[in-house]
Amino acid sequence: MADLFGLSDVSSLTESGSAIAGSALSTGDLRRKYNFGDRVSELAIAQDPFFRFLSKVSKKPTDDSQFKFTERRPSYHKRYAYVTKHGTSVANLAQTDATVTATNIQAGDTYYFQFMTDYKSAGNIGQVRGSSNSIRVGDSGTQPGFFIPGQLIKVPFHNNTDAATPANAFVVDDFIVARIEEATSTSTGDAAADTNAVNCKVVVVKTLDSTSNNELSGWGAGTTAQKDLSAATNDVDASTFAGFSMIQLETARASVVGNSWGQGSGYPETWKDNPFSTGYGLTQIFKTSLAMDNTTRATVTKYEPNEYARVWREKLIEHKWDIETALLFGSQYTDGNGITHTQGAIDYIINYGNVFDGSGMGGTGTKSQDDFLDDMSHFLDPRYNNANATVFFVSTDVYNWLHKLSGYMSANMSQIAAVANSQANANWDMGRAGSKDAFGVSVTTFTTPYGDMNVARNVHLDGSPVKMVGVNLRYASYRPLVGNGLNRDTAIYVGVQTLENSGVDRRVDLIQTEAGMEFQMPEAHAVWK
Repeated sequence: MADLFGLSDVSSLTESGSAIAGSALSTGDLRRKYNFGDRVSELAIAQDPFFRFLSKVSKKPTDDSQFKFTERRPSYHKRYAYVTKHGTSVANLAQTDATVTATNIQAGDTYYFQFMTDYKSAGNIGQVRGSSNSIRVGDSGTQPGFFIPGQLIKVPFHNNTDAATPANAFVVDDFIVARIEEATSTSTGDAAADTNAVNCKVVVVKTLDSTSNNELSGWGAGTTAQKDLSAATNDVDASTFAGFSMIQLETARASVVGNSWGQGSGYPETWKDNPFSTGYGLTQIFKTSLAMDNTTRATVTKYEPNEYARVWREKLIEHKWDIETALLFGSQYTDGNGITHTQGAIDYIINYGNVFDGSGMGGTGTKSQDDFLDDMSHFLDPRYNNANATVFFVSTDVYNWLHKLSGYMSANMSQIAAVANSQANANWDMGRAGSKDAFGVSVTTFTTPYGDMNVARNVHLDGSPVKMVGVNLRYASYRPLVGNGLNRDTAIYVGVQTLENSGVDRRVDLIQTEAGMEFQMPEAHAVWK
């Protein structure tokens, strides 16, 4: 078969004359379909880097226009919870005081803690930084299931003078270790907050290093009522629980730190997690047509003799441009007429993934390198996200901003060395490691303490509220509909209307794609806006 649009040796089609010769173009047989799915991504590569990466490394055909998928999250690092009540007996568990009497938690003492957590037991679906669908402590389905007798738990404390400000409440100065003797689910019905908690009777193994470190981390100051993490507001800073940073939440968490048993003891109780959750996606039908009367088709024009061939090239790029923008900005939805819309990356991440403050990343405002590295430490936490497959797509101003950040230290090294040569490299936390070509896309690599960032400029983000999108391609797939011998990936239908079949002296050709996006593991993706 002849090369339909002369694309066999095309890399980017950035030149209209040499990239595709209009006079030599073959439009093929009438009403013949040309599968074009593996070749359309070769067009104007730099304009549509997101689609380019997906089509090259994450294409996974589906045989159902409403496709299902399963996510799996491990539980070994999610055996944590927050103290929401405490006391010397199960009968007097209370929220009235952030301070635990130090003499009640000496080694060998029995004490009682009530625990709640902030992730769903079904699927281990947890709190994600900044997501609008934040999971709160004590929400339905979050009752801890992992507390069993014999476990050792570490409970964090801070100095009882540290909680004068909200920030100081989220520090760890000390901790106790205790062995669980009994773990009882609470379902009294007396208060909604109780139904998703577990009461634990513990025996203290390791006590506080200082009796003044007797205030629970994450709680209010002194005799102030306990900061109720499950409430819409709290006593520390009257903000919603979702407003706390992940670092702050870490300091308030009690976690499992092993187990201990006596000689000749029997086998312990066990618990079973449910690491699986399911989701679904929808395909979307994209159509781009070209209609031209036959008089115009037959007219030889200046510069490019074949006007039909010239317009065809533009329509192919337009079709790919529309796919790129839909995969970025679309939202999964089925309207009243049954028309389906696939999920876009930005909408998905804002609703379910990590959302960081992007103000000051280029343009006006200030976002320091230190602020950005704090964001990266949250996003690239190895317990939740592996950075190896993450590509960062950025707007033009952020692309420039990142180069400026990485170039500052290099440009000023001589001055810094003159002041303090021994510390010349102390704050060189970001550097530009070079550029490379990945599937035809120019990618700049920046080194950070959390690994290399692979950054590609994406002009579609210019003028949008989103500064940067970090997508882990291991958990994002482009899914064209293929089944029953039909391939609905990008195809060209030549001559869908001609003089012979319509009576109208013109020709209409059609470019059509039916495909959708699958995003998994929202904690592995992020936006800065």
